[in-house]
Amino acid sequence: MSRQSGKIFTRNFQTGEVVLSKECPSRPSGIPQYPDGGYKLFKKLSLLLGIPIVLGLTVFTYLQKKRCEPEREPFVRYEYLRLRSKRFPWGDGNKTLFHNPQKNALPEGYEDEMDNPEKCPEQ
Repeated sequence: MSRQSGKIFTRNFQTGEVVLSKECPSRPSGIPQYPDGGYKLFKKLSLLLGIPIVLGLTVFTYLQKKRCEPEREPFVRYEYLRLRSKRFPWGDGNKTLFHNPQKNALPEGYEDEMDNPEKCPEQ
């Protein structure tokens, strides 16, 4: 056992002369040489096509979002949602840290519906 582990953990040094070839290949021999300047095509394509497409889709998405804003879902009081077992340590203790009055409902309902009871749906 120790004889085998000695062979595994020993370092072998080359004691002979090192022969260096006069020409070192710039690439390994298995990789083909590509013509110089091939990257220029991809650079031009990404600048002339890629960036305008991304900008165009950004404007299109912005205009679509601006044109058709989805309606807010009606408030439904479920006993397992919006539970407040402990007050939040900020504000009035009922609103989350990133509370949005138009999107996030309180346990009683949306804030603007609580201010205007005639718009409040039947419960």
